[in-house]
Order: sequence, then structure tokens, then C-alpha cells
Amino acid sequence: MIEILSSGALNSVQDRGRRGLLSSGVSRSGAMDLVALDAANALIGNNLDAAAIEVAAFPFRLRFEAATTIAITGAAVVARLAGRRLSPWWAVEARAGDELTIDPPTVGARAYVAVGGGLDVPALLGGRATDLKSGYGGHQGRGLLRGDRLPLGARPTGRLPEGGIGALSPPGRNAAGRALRVLPAAEWGEFTEEARERLSSVGWSVTTATDRQGCRLDGPELRRERQRELLSHGIVSGTVQVPPSGRPIVQLAEANTCGGYPKIATVIEADLWRLGQAMPGDELRFSVVSRAEALAALREAADWLDRLRSAAALYRVS
Repeated sequence: MIEILSSGALNSVQDRGRRGLLSSGVSRSGAMDLVALDAANALIGNNLDAAAIEVAAFPFRLRFEAATTIAITGAAVVARLAGRRLSPWWAVEARAGDELTIDPPTVGARAYVAVGGGLDVPALLGGRATDLKSGYGGHQGRGLLRGDRLPLGARPTGRLPEGGIGALSPPGRNAAGRALRVLPAAEWGEFTEEARERLSSVGWSVTTATDRQGCRLDGPELRRERQRELLSHGIVSGTVQVPPSGRPIVQLAEANTCGGYPKIATVIEADLWRLGQAMPGDELRFSVVSRAEALAALREAADWLDRLRSAAALYRVS
């Protein structure tokens, strides 16, 4: 069991989300930075679908009521366990009574705290993720508050060595200014040639109108060749829609499952974590790629995770 000592309503229990339910009107939800979540679980030997805490409001503080293994990944934060500062992307043993504190990040927006065995909150519709927009899943369908107590699952076999272990940065994590790779979407051909060129030739500023549902960007107007009304149609995380204002909105973890704005592009799955770590004022750029390049990026990320999981297993001792 862990007890939340200090938190904000944006901090929540998240896993990899609910897959395969978009046709039923259920959004994926889940972690905004799946790469960081997967890495945290891999470092401590958890199953891929183990639930963790997504920290988006700082400072954050909790207490461990029993000994367990923890990992902290994601944004560049200052984290301390029992007063001892932890390195970034690090996993370590926590003792009963230890307190973990996480201060605001210097880079990024969200940190992830995984514990051995995952958070044992009830599964709903195949996942333990909190859907903050709809108010279900996770811990009572809401963000975490002071005094909340979360049960832990059965921790994996083995302990980490003294001092813990860490991970090198995933592919592209340190590539400053690297563009978000996108695929042309259904209404790509309806936009003017100037708009299509402008999408990938200018920087787009992340506005304050950004949350787990979507990221609204500011920049030059993207125009279509002709205006026409569209029926609501399916959208996914990463869909880049263009409302009447001409400024893009990128759908994120708690995106609606359908919408009527035209779709100019879709951010590839391997780059969605960048949006999860974007802060208001950050500049984003788009780069149009092929389907083959998008699949290659997914394979690169999967290979990195497999290597991390295998390496971490070598350090756990019985």
C-alpha cells in the first residue's frame, strides 16, 4: 500500500490504456508518454500492462507502507527517496516508511512512478487507466488527492542491487527540436498546397488550451481549397484536425472517438510521447514521412524496450 501525502488533481493512475474500443465510443486514455511508462515497468520487471502514477502536478509526495521496488521516468524532475536524490530514469528499492518527493520538472511535463507489481486498482473495460474526462477507471475515476491509499500488486521476483539501476535515454529522447513525424490524413488533399507546405515548414506553439484530450497549437492559418461540411468521423490519438480558425488541434490520450473537423495529418504512434511531454510555449514542428518510416520507428522503439527489459532482468537478484 502507498499513501498520497501531497498531490494535484491532474495526477492519476494510468496504464497503456483501453485498446480496441473506439468503435464503442471508448477512448484509449492511458499514459500520455507510453515510452516512459513502458520503461518504468521494464526496469522493475512489471508486466507491460501494469498501472503506475502519472505525475503532471508538482510537487508530489507519497509514502510507502511496505518495502517495494520503484522506478521514475519521463520528465526531467528532481526526485528524492528518503531524502536521497535519484538519478533520471532510475529504479531502486524502497523500504517501508520511505517517502518519495518529486519536484517540478526542468524539461518535460509528466513523470511516471511505477511500483513493483503495479497499482492494484480495479480493472474496467480491460484497463486500469483513469479517464479524467469521463470520470471512470483508475482510483475512483479521478485524480489523486492527499490521503488516498493505493494497493500494490504482487511484486516480481528478485531485488535490485544496492543503489539501483537506470536506463539510457530511449530513441530520439535527446533530439532537441526534432519534428513530430506525421502521415497525411483523409482530408490532406483538400488543403491548399501552401497549407500543406506550411504544416511542415513553420514552428507551432503549444497553447495553454492543452490537456489530456488534445493539444491546441498556434501559428499561421491552414486553409482548404474549398469549405465543405463533414459528417462526424472516427479519429484517434495523434489525429491533427483543423477547425475553422485554421490552427491545428492534435488529439491525445483522451481524445473523442469521432469529430467533424477536417484531418490534415496524423502524428505517428512512435512520436506521441513528445506531445505528452510538451508544455505551453514549447515549439513543435511537423515532418511528413511514409508508412514504412512510421513502422520502422515503432520497431526501433520496441527493440529498445526489449533490450532494456532483458538488461534489467540481469540485475535483479533473488
